[in-house]
Amino acid sequence: MKKFEGTGVALVTPFKEDFSIDVEALKRIVDFVTKGGVEYLVVLGTTAESATLSQDEKELVIKTIVEANAGRLPLVLGVGGNNTLKVVEELKSRDLSKFDAILSVSPYYNKPTQEGIYQHFKAVAEASSIPVILYNVPGRTASNVLPSTIIRLANDFKNVIGVKEAAGDIVQAMRLIQNKPENFLIISGDDMITLPMVLAGGSGVISVIGQGFPKEFSEMVRLGLQEKGKEAYKLHYLLADSIDMIFEQGNPAGIKEVFKTLGLSENTVRLPLVNVDENLANKLKNFTKKIS
Repeated sequence: MKKFEGTGVALVTPFKEDFSIDVEALKRIVDFVTKGGVEYLVVLGTTAESATLSQDEKELVIKTIVEANAGRLPLVLGVGGNNTLKVVEELKSRDLSKFDAILSVSPYYNKPTQEGIYQHFKAVAEASSIPVILYNVPGRTASNVLPSTIIRLANDFKNVIGVKEAAGDIVQAMRLIQNKPENFLIISGDDMITLPMVLAGGSGVISVIGQGFPKEFSEMVRLGLQEKGKEAYKLHYLLADSIDMIFEQGNPAGIKEVFKTLGLSENTVRLPLVNVDENLANKLKNFTKKIS
């Protein structure tokens, strides 16, 4: 699946000051990251604050991004949850024809066993008409999908094509890279260790910072894929402080401050998230102006 090698970005949902979806800002962001050189777009991931969106709002986000993208880049749709039957029903009922894959998070809160996680994704894989990228993010789900479970799914289901690995554990990522089937994608879900993962044999990243600085971050990943580590690390260290900053007080509050400085959208987030404080906002503003 060459189309998912490189940099994908988990798009935010921009809001106006009244908390309604800012459709025009979303179009600007799609255009900005596309012209910045990213390889694909992820719609309705965690960074989109999808947990706070109504069903009608989700449909509006999908419609806006599909139209703004205009077929330029591959699209990945976030379809996941901790109610397996509900996820399966959505996969069977939703028109997925505009998307190239789904990104499906491991069930959160329930804390299933590894067998439970396997059975959940078995149901997802069997219900999906398009390729499936698994999403392991223990910091949000409270359970880690072990490499053995991911490799088992990769071997058992041809449409399970990769994993967004966001455990923040480079050793675990290396185990996945070591034991994965040929052509199975190990995609970083952690911006800070993206380059080490790529240089170890990973396929790229689904990024947050990549939408704020798409030119620099996507070039870093491409250089990594070309095994040009020295050149790639120059860009990594250029952006490293910003990666820490955007996550310091919650995602996507940090990246939305970057977008505000860039003039792409407001910095509005929905509760239970709140804006970053003034000190961090100023740091992000200064960094963004320096890079831009």
